[in-house]
Parts: sequence; C-alpha cells; structure tokens
Amino acid sequence: MLLKLGGMRATLSVLAVRRACCQYRSAHTSPQAVEYKPIKKVMVANRGEIAIRVFRACTELGIRTVAVYSEQDIGQMHRQKADEAYLIGRGLPPVAAYLHIPDIIKVAKENDVDAIHPGYGFLSERSDFAQACADAGVRFIGPAPEVVRKMGDKVEARAIAIRAGVPVVPGTDAPISSLQEVQEFSNTYGFPIIFKAAYGGGGRGMRVVREYEELEENYQRAYSEALAAFGNGALFVEKFIEKPRHIEVQILGDKYGNVIHLYERDCSIQRRHQKVVEIAPATQLDPHLRDRLTADSVNLAKLVGYENAGTVEFLVDKHGKHYFIEVNSRLQVEHTVTEEITDVDLVHAQLRVCEGRSLPELGLKQDKIRINGYAIQCRVTTEDPARGFQPDTGRLEVFRSGEGMGIRLDSASAFQGAVISPHYDSLLVKVISSGKDLPAAAAKMSRALAEFRVRGVKTNIPFLQNVLSNDQFLFGTVDTQFIDENPDLFNLKPVQNRAQKLLHYLGHVLVNGPTTPIPVKAKPSSIDPVVPTVALGATFDVAMRFLCECPWKRLQELRSLLPNVPFQMLLRGANAVGYTNYPDNAVYKFCEVAKENGMDIFRVFDSLNYLPNMLLGMEAAGAAGGVVEAAISYTGDVSDPMRQKYSLDYYLKLADELVKAGTHILCIKDMAGLLKPEASRLLIGSLRDRFPDMPIHVHTHDTAGAGVAAMLACAEAGADIVDVAVDSMAGMTSQPSMGAIVACTKGTKHNTGLSLEKVFDYSEYWEVTRGLYAPFDCTATMKSGNADVYENEIPGGQYTNLHFQAHSMGLGNKFKEVKKAYVEANKLLGDLIKVTPSSKIVGDLAQFMVQNSLTRAEVEERADELSFPLSVVEFLQGHVGIPHGGFPEPFRSKVLKSLPRIEGRPGASLPPMDFQALEKQLRDTHGDDITPEDVMSAAMYPKVFQEFKEFTTAFGPVDCLNTRLFLDGPKIAEEFEVELERGKTLHIKALALGDLNKAGQREVFFELNGQLRSVLVKDTVAMKEMHFHPKALKDVRGQVGAPMPGKVVEVKVKEGQKVEKGQPLCVLSAMKMETVVNSPLSGTVAKVYVNADSSLEGDDLILEITE
Repeated sequence: MLLKLGGMRATLSVLAVRRACCQYRSAHTSPQAVEYKPIKKVMVANRGEIAIRVFRACTELGIRTVAVYSEQDIGQMHRQKADEAYLIGRGLPPVAAYLHIPDIIKVAKENDVDAIHPGYGFLSERSDFAQACADAGVRFIGPAPEVVRKMGDKVEARAIAIRAGVPVVPGTDAPISSLQEVQEFSNTYGFPIIFKAAYGGGGRGMRVVREYEELEENYQRAYSEALAAFGNGALFVEKFIEKPRHIEVQILGDKYGNVIHLYERDCSIQRRHQKVVEIAPATQLDPHLRDRLTADSVNLAKLVGYENAGTVEFLVDKHGKHYFIEVNSRLQVEHTVTEEITDVDLVHAQLRVCEGRSLPELGLKQDKIRINGYAIQCRVTTEDPARGFQPDTGRLEVFRSGEGMGIRLDSASAFQGAVISPHYDSLLVKVISSGKDLPAAAAKMSRALAEFRVRGVKTNIPFLQNVLSNDQFLFGTVDTQFIDENPDLFNLKPVQNRAQKLLHYLGHVLVNGPTTPIPVKAKPSSIDPVVPTVALGATFDVAMRFLCECPWKRLQELRSLLPNVPFQMLLRGANAVGYTNYPDNAVYKFCEVAKENGMDIFRVFDSLNYLPNMLLGMEAAGAAGGVVEAAISYTGDVSDPMRQKYSLDYYLKLADELVKAGTHILCIKDMAGLLKPEASRLLIGSLRDRFPDMPIHVHTHDTAGAGVAAMLACAEAGADIVDVAVDSMAGMTSQPSMGAIVACTKGTKHNTGLSLEKVFDYSEYWEVTRGLYAPFDCTATMKSGNADVYENEIPGGQYTNLHFQAHSMGLGNKFKEVKKAYVEANKLLGDLIKVTPSSKIVGDLAQFMVQNSLTRAEVEERADELSFPLSVVEFLQGHVGIPHGGFPEPFRSKVLKSLPRIEGRPGASLPPMDFQALEKQLRDTHGDDITPEDVMSAAMYPKVFQEFKEFTTAFGPVDCLNTRLFLDGPKIAEEFEVELERGKTLHIKALALGDLNKAGQREVFFELNGQLRSVLVKDTVAMKEMHFHPKALKDVRGQVGAPMPGKVVEVKVKEGQKVEKGQPLCVLSAMKMETVVNSPLSGTVAKVYVNADSSLEGDDLILEITE
C-alpha cells in the first residue's frame, strides 16, 4: 500500500518514479572533494545535560569547549563544565535567549569558535540557524541547511518520503492555513485525525481530534502551542493511527554519501506524545519489518544527501505495517540507548564527520554494526504523576543518584542545592541501563531508581518504577496507548522522605520555636531519663493537636507492649471523645473501633450528668463489647446540709438509674477535688449500702491538699478502687500521692500489696521526666495547692489550663480575679457540674468577664448586646444537654434572642454520619493511605485531623524524637541520634542558622549521617514584624476590635453588607476557645480588615460599620 502514490499529481509510471528518484539521489550523493579540517573549539548552543554530553565528547577528543547561558541559567552546571562560558540574550525571556541567533553567532565569532553543536530542541532543527553558521564561517554540527529545512518542514519531508517509496500516513500535502481545510480533510478521511506542528516536535502543537465537535478548539490550541514553541504556528493534518508502536531508526551519514543505520529504538511509552521510556532494540519486532524500517531510513537519508546524525521515525500498526512520520535532523534525547547496544559514540561520530572524516575511516561500516543486549532510558523529571505530571519547581534539598554496573547517568543540574526553575524543560537526569536482555536491563534500572533520593521537588520516579514492573512492558509489546490503558501505573508508592522532613521540623523549631504552644517561658530539662519501652496515653485530640502523634497508633503500640493489662478510656457520653455532639452512629462506631484497637474499659460520663447522654455512651460501649463504667461527676458538698442542689439524694437517684441501665462498674468522678473526708464516707458508704456487689471506683484531684485523707475515707467506706499519682507527679491539681496511700494502708485490711521501694524507683524516673515538660508544669505558674477550690470548684485539670490560658492572654497577674469570676460565671450559668466541656464553658465566660472588666450584674444587664464566647452561646442553646435544674432565665433568653434552641438530647436530632463518604473525601484529600482509625479521627475532630495530616505531610512522624528535641529543638553543634525504625538510625548534628533572606526565610544547616544538609525555613516572627495591624479606637462607635487575642476562624460578613445589632460578624479562636464577635450596632459594613487565619492581638481592628 503506497497510499495514493498518485498524490504526486503526475502521470508517471512506476519506472518513471524510480528513474526520478535515482536522478534525485545522484544529484545529492555524488562523491565530492572534502577537505579534512580539524575542529579546535566547539560551542554548544544549548543548555543542560545535552550541552554537558557534547562537552565531554569534545574533551575526550582534545577539543576546547564553549558554553552559552541565559541570565536565568547563571547557576547551572553546563556553564561550569565548559572551558569558556558566555552570557547571551541579556534582557530576554529565558527561552528566547537560547533562540537569539545574532547573539550566539556573535559569541562564536568573537571567541574563535570553529563549530557549533545545536544539541536538541531550541535551534537544533532551524535551517536559518544552520545557514547563519555557514554564513559566519562557523561549521554547523549537523546536516546542511537545505537538508535541515526540508526535514524540518514535515510536509516537504512527507513528499520526499513518498518519492523515496516510503509508506506514509494519509495527510495534507502542505501546511494548512484555515479551519476549513481541516474540515475538508476530515470529511475525506474521517476521524480520528491528528494536528502536528510543521516546524517542530516533542509533542508540542500535537492534538488528536476524535469528533467533529472538538475540531475548532483543538485546532486553535495546536496552533497556539506550535507558535509559542517554534515561532511558527503552521500545522499539518494526518489520519490518526490507533494504538501504534512508535519505532525510530538511528541514521548516520558523512560528506561522501555514505549512510548507515544503527538499528531502531522503541519509543512507544509516551504521555501526551512525549516520550517517557525508550528501549533499544525494539522488543518482539519481526526481523523482516526491522529490515524494511532500516532500509527505508537509509534510502530516505541517501535521497536527500543526509550528513551527520539523525533519526527517521515511524508508526507501526497492529498489522505490522509501518508509516513514515518525520525525520529529526539532530541528535535525539534517547540517542544514549543506541550507543549502549552498538558501542558507537554518536557525538564523537558527529564531530569527526563534521571535520570531514568518512564513516569507513571511523570504522563505521554497516556490516560492522551489531546489536549487543538491550538498553533502557528513563527520563527522570521533576513532574508529579499524581497531579497529571504537573511540573514541580524548587530547590533540590537532597540529591543522591542510583549508580553501579550497567547504569549510565546523563544529567546537568542534578545536585544538592540546585534550583529547578519553571523556565525550562523538567528533565532532571537521564538514567540508562543495559543488560543481556530486556528483563535484565529493567532489573538494573529498577534497582538504580530505588537508590535515588530526590528531596525538595516531586519526581516521576514512582511512576517509572511501576512501568518497569509491569508485565506487559517486560514480556509483551507496548504501544502508544500503554500509559492510558494501564491506570494502575498511577498507583504510586508514597515517598517516605522521613529524614529530610525531620530536618525541616527541627529547623522550624530552631527558627520559630516549638510547634506546640508553650504556656510559659520555661525550657525543658537538659537531662534525659532512661526512657522505658512503655508509652503513655494522652487525651485523644491532644495526641494530634500538641504531640503531633496518631492516638490510635499509640494505643496499638501500648496494646502490643502490654497484652494482659486492662486499658481504660474516658467517654464523654454522647460527646464521645470530643467537645461537641455527634450523631448516634458516630458514638457507636467510635466505641467499636476503640475496642478493636485494644481498649477494654469505657468510663462513661457526661459533663452535666445528663442521663440521656450517658445512656447513649453506655449502650455504645456495651455494644462494642467493652466493660462499662458509669461515672457520676461530683460537685457541691453532700456533707453540707445548706447545699441542696447536688444533695446525697441526687447522687443516689442517679446511681440507681445507671445501675438499672446495666453498668458494670460505678464511678464517682470528683474532678475538682471537692470530696472532703466526711463527704467521702457519707457518699461512698451510702452507695455501698445500696449496691453491695457493685465495684465502686473513685477519681479525685488534690488541689486543696486533702486528697489522701479523702481517698482513705473512701476506702474505709467501701470503695474498691481509688486513683492516685506517682509521688513525683502527685499533689496540687494532680491526684493524691501513691506512696502516701501505699504507706498509710500498709498493715491494714486495705493493704495494697505494693512495695514502697518499687514505688520510689518508679517515682524517681518520673521526677526526671517531669523536668522535660517544664513549660507545661503547673509549678511554672503555681507553687502550691489551694483550698479556695472548695469555693470556686475549678476542676484540677482546668485549674492548670486556666492558669496557663490567663498567662497567654496577658491575664497572669489577674488570675485571682479569674478565679473569682469563675464563681460568678458559674452562678450566671445556674451552678453547673463542671467537667469538660461544661467546665470550659464556665472558664470561657470567666475569662471573658475579666478581659472586658465585667461584673456579674453587668453581664446580666448587657446580655443582649455582648459578644459572648461561642461555647457559652452553644451551651445556652442546648448543644451540651440540659443541666440539672434547667437553664438560667432570663439570662438565657437575653443571650440567645432569636437563635434556635435544642430540646432534649442534642445528638438525637442529628442525621447519621456517612462514613463511606467521609472516607472517600479523606482519600481524595490525603491519598489512599487512609485507615479506618483515620476516618474516626476525622469524624471526631475534622479540623484537628486536617491540621495533623498537614503537619505529617510537612514534617513526617516526629514521635521518633525525644521530648526535649521535639519541644525545644537541638542546640547548635549538638549531636544526637534518631531511630526511625529498627536498623535505621540517623546521626544528626545541628551546624548553623543562616541570616534572614528576602523571602523571609533562614537556611538551617545540619550534618546528616556525615553529609551536609540544609533546609529553608520561613521565619514567622520576622514576617509578622513586617505586618502592622490597626487598632480599634474605643471612642469610634463603628470600629469593632478583637475582644481577645486569637486567630480568625471565619469572617461572616462582606464589605457593603447590611448588619443588625447582635448579628455575628466573625469567629475568633484562641487556646481552643472560640468567640463569636457580634455587631455592636446596626448599619453597613464599610471595610473588613481581616480574613480567615488572620492572627490578631487584643483590640486589633476587625471591621468598621457605618450607621
């Protein structure tokens, strides 16, 4: 099939065609006298790895080298590899500099350059450049200008192929100039068709059109791409061959008419018509087809008098028929694989041919060219396969290549510290492997790619590894649809990058301080305890929020280390482990997952002792197969007959309901440490009398200092379990002393059986450990316990937190006022049981009162206009449940105004959570490495989980760091080891901290396993100092300022919007407390000064309202 050879529009017979071809060939291949002129100096009019490739060949042949570079390439390696280097294209855009022929010729003339090698891309196929070289008396290392012109014009090259008897794909005879011509062609040959740039390649300007409706858009896009890439938007159109193999033949000609081939390469693995992996020779290629391909290539080259290196490209359809595509009149990117299988240095040959040597003189005769094994080339690029191969840019923080037997690397700026710019091709390094057969070459390539370590930018290495392990690639044949038809190639193995991420974290701490908010300015102890192998528990959200660890992983590790010890967790009833309400199925699911991960006992409580909430939690824990411990939160004083809201009768009736509901254990949860010895005897004694067979557990805090006496009284009254803390961690807002209880019960019927000596040893370890957490220690702001807890009833854990919060908000000197305000806030809210989250609600209101200098009476009076903390508003709406005795009125109605109210159990009205949809959303956001435990974490704390994932993406897992390094970072010159996993230990030394650069970054230098590493870290303090936020003027009525320091969570209004008095304007967050800022007046928003994530100080201007 010659595909309408009559398209030559002549009535020649076949004989006449052959005669014409012979005459044409004779005119271009007749021997001519050629003078041998040695080359002394070569310029490469290119950049990157191909420039270096040519420089190396020149150096081997004793030829001096000259590089040219653009202003953007000042730091690139190719200019350093040459003997001389000169700037070109000053003031021009990056690509335009390498296309500026006058500058290139000028540099060549001024520096006595004998010859110019064009490399590939840029000017390599521009006949005007080849002609400019000839006009300047500089040799062009490539074909003659006229041949470059003919081969570069795809339409003319096609006509020449027809004259040479080479099969071609049906297509236009000349570049098209209008959409109408395309429509006529498609009407004749049908779809699919393909647009191709007439004056360039590399996939640019190439568009496949499968339907008439896509024609106009793809025509415009192809034209624009061709124009931008080659300076000429001319296109031609061909019939598109479905699923062909892309086979190209390497040819080499000299000035004497000799042309040989160096066999073929298979370039079928392509993405968007750009080659990704190349193989030589082509696998499973019929020998007769190989002969036809090589013969046609040589004939075509001889027909035009081809000189130097070039490539003839073909498509081979599924029937084994081949069609000419084009001739690339230059060295190809993939020339390397041909060199590996033929042992011919193509660049050496190019240079010698340009000097005037003949191929036979160089020992290059067709019968001497043999195929030896197989070779594969992988183009490692800074492209992200997970994002459609989107190019990535940035600084190479780490570069370690794969090497060894059978591996060749051709690279340029692939080194640590190199900057990958967006201006040029994304090629980082070409990796070439060779072996006796394709599987052997693939094995070497896989091994080499696995050795690569590239950090700082994304690469396509995971994608290439998938290609190399694909059975079709290894044992079959691939076509140009290989990538599209193998979506599993995009199931990319995540790159761990643990070491570099860890350095980023340490650098961040060195520059900006701890990522975990430090309540006070105290340093962790420099003494590390001998850490036991057992980890400790932590509040669910604290693990993610402050320790930056997965709470589930911690539980799994504990369960593995302690397989036979019962584990207990706190379950906030319908609030699960959160501070808000969840759909019922979320609570059930959480308990199920917790039980599966090793939890045994679920201590279920509700911050208001709201029975419906508690019952839901008990049912969920029981359904999961857990031991249910129902906990009654204690407040007031049952021994005081004057305090009747929370009387003994109240607790006994509540206990009746819980026992009736099926609890396995009954617990008294005394979070404020209010149980006095007499109250302990009365309450526990009454419970024991009523429930003689029910295990009773008592939990308290020792804020007032009476905890030991109270717990001994509980034991005497019949308690089975009392909670204590090891001596070095006991007292104040913690639990009573373990050693004291053990010592006091020794020799009595309540003897614990514990050895005091072992208790003391255990305490000694924790005494050293406690020093590591000095910034969080209650003794940083508290020096003793305080019996005023019997008046303010602040829970032990909150007492410490509240103290730290007060310091962080500038109220450290007003903590006494905060405690008094806590009492008043509690009364305002109706005298609540104060356990998280109800204790937080009281604390938020207390700090709000102190921050704004408000008394209880003023709060009650101005309740309809104040911007209360969000927790207070939601409590009054009924989000937490119904408090014993009901909500306070008229305070509630004044605060809520027209806001909706929840009646009954808050979670009962919530729709079920769609866990499948949530998992899909998480996978879409974070990738497929999402576990059922991750889904649960996101269900409980969506924002905290999102921030945790962002942290681990940036810094990786940091649980391998010891506490001091995690909190405070290393000291300069400090050396330490970090064990990533068994058998993988990092030796790190912190070296130096660089100066602030223009981007607000500091370079932090480390030594990692003996190698210098550095990371760039944004200096958040320095950047913040450049920002000056205006303050709200108190005497200007329409200026709304931040009522407290914090971060803007949400802006609820826009400029020009009308607002009513009391309408929410924005939400602030500080230290886990959210505040809704309401409008103090009705009017129109004139200007907004903040956006989401803005960090504000107190009184910073949020917005202005005009009346």
